[in-house]
Amino acid sequence: MVQEGVTRRTFLQTSSFAVSLAAGALPAAAQENANRLGIGSSSYGIRFGHERRNRPAQPLSDPLHFLEYCRSIGAGGIQTGLGTLDSSAQRKLRHTAERHGMFVEASLRLPGEKSGLSDFKEAVRIAKNAGAGVIRSVMLSGRRYETFDSFKDFEAFAERSWTSLTLAEPILRNNRMYLALENHKDWRISDMLALLKRMSSEFVGVCVDTGNNIALLDDPLALVQAFAPYAKSVHLKDMGVEEYDEGFLLSEVPLGEGYLDMPRIVNILRAAHPGLRFSLEMITRDPLKIPCLTEGYWATFPELPGADLARTLVAVQKNKSARPLPRVSHLSIEERLKIEDDNVRKCLAYARDHLNL
Repeated sequence: MVQEGVTRRTFLQTSSFAVSLAAGALPAAAQENANRLGIGSSSYGIRFGHERRNRPAQPLSDPLHFLEYCRSIGAGGIQTGLGTLDSSAQRKLRHTAERHGMFVEASLRLPGEKSGLSDFKEAVRIAKNAGAGVIRSVMLSGRRYETFDSFKDFEAFAERSWTSLTLAEPILRNNRMYLALENHKDWRISDMLALLKRMSSEFVGVCVDTGNNIALLDDPLALVQAFAPYAKSVHLKDMGVEEYDEGFLLSEVPLGEGYLDMPRIVNILRAAHPGLRFSLEMITRDPLKIPCLTEGYWATFPELPGADLARTLVAVQKNKSARPLPRVSHLSIEERLKIEDDNVRKCLAYARDHLNL
């Protein structure tokens, strides 16, 4: 059944996308890996940052090395920036992923204006040659309530985002590449749905982040249900919450240790797209402050219902973590690197044992 509010055209487009993923050219012997949880590069943000400062001989941030490492710990694919891989490296990444039945998704920036089109075309070409069928991107690298001081500022950002999408879409369409826009603490559910419907392109959808929009007072399950028809990729994460005097704290925690209904979330997304790829985004860091009880937070939300605030605060109270949320900034780099890797491995084990991923 087509969900209420989803047009027949959208249903056919997204169904076509699901078929294209499920029918990807994986060797028969590698089908076992096809549904395994992949790993997004943000899950190793501490290590990547450490490498930028220390420049090791074999950095994990190298896409091929990242793929091989993720395979070694049982992941089914990667979502990462591909940079300026040369032709040989592109082929090697693609063939290695195909040989092991793994997927590759690329992360890159959208063109801000016409002068950036040549760089975007080249990035799309590299992604396609490296075996990525999906490109994940964001429209805002920061957080709405920290970046903008007024709704007028947010509206200007929204117009820039529209311009960026209209520049990118023809290139994506010509290359038969799918764009997965992450809900990145920028657009609330209704705003992003309006943007997608306005664009109305088979090649522009969502990287469904299962935790981000809690920071915008959206209900996480309602978000997954709303975005499932448009899903091109997934950032799978579980979240812990805790009260503080100006709102609440929000933290990624290992899958199964937070308050999100992970099996139900996965089932909703799989029902919409059986071949959809899931990438872990387990960011090891101190909790984020969501200052939803301050005047500044509301500056860009002139019509946000008070009922959404009440529902969110009730959910925080009801689901407050039994133990303090993890904090790592005071630890040594060696300790943080170990915790980061341990967190990823815990998530992979949970996904395998409880989510069939």
